[in-house]
Amino acid sequence: MLTIAGRCWLCQCPLHLTIQGICSLCMKHLPVAPPHCLRCGLPSSGGEADCGRCLLKPPPWDAMIFASPYEMPVSGLVLRFKFSGQPELDTALARLLLLRWLERYRRRNLPRPEVLLSVPLHQKRYFSRGYNQSELLAKPLARWLHCEYLPNALSRDRQTTSQQSLTERERKWNLRKAFTCHINLRDKHVMLLDDVVTTGSTVREISKILRNQGVASLQIACICRTLQT
Repeated sequence: MLTIAGRCWLCQCPLHLTIQGICSLCMKHLPVAPPHCLRCGLPSSGGEADCGRCLLKPPPWDAMIFASPYEMPVSGLVLRFKFSGQPELDTALARLLLLRWLERYRRRNLPRPEVLLSVPLHQKRYFSRGYNQSELLAKPLARWLHCEYLPNALSRDRQTTSQQSLTERERKWNLRKAFTCHINLRDKHVMLLDDVVTTGSTVREISKILRNQGVASLQIACICRTLQT
């Protein structure tokens, strides 16, 4: 179902500001994440402190920010955006992520990113889909965060098997040496953006590359986080 110009993507009620994409009433009823670790994004009985998983084996990033758990209705919007040829959802979804980032920034004093990167698609998949959904999300987000977006900094050098059908172990092997960073980002505060983080294999592989370069800080941002343990 395509949205009507000037109407909410979810309830189709008229919007006062078309650019918002989702009305204030629907915003109030979006899924709320349970208490979770602010580093890996997974549920944590210890609340916002680093969870046991991160204390034992810290991920190669400093923080994870997500707009919503992977639940309806946001997960449905992501699927339409990604697989149903509705790139016009980019601004509404990016706005959801911006609002969550601002909440974290105000409460936890996250460093404001200087550079924004998006997870790249392989060339064949890009041509098949017609766009990279993470790239579309990154453009308005970088503008709102007043940071530099570098669309060509990362490349996906080989076509990998779709991650959806793989186990966590298989995902890690599937992505080995799949990415390259072409720009030196040493001492930069970096945000890496993907549409959905499930096991974190993709962002982990890229994060290792960025850490080896010596980035000052690294935030992972995504629209949806699968809250599995």
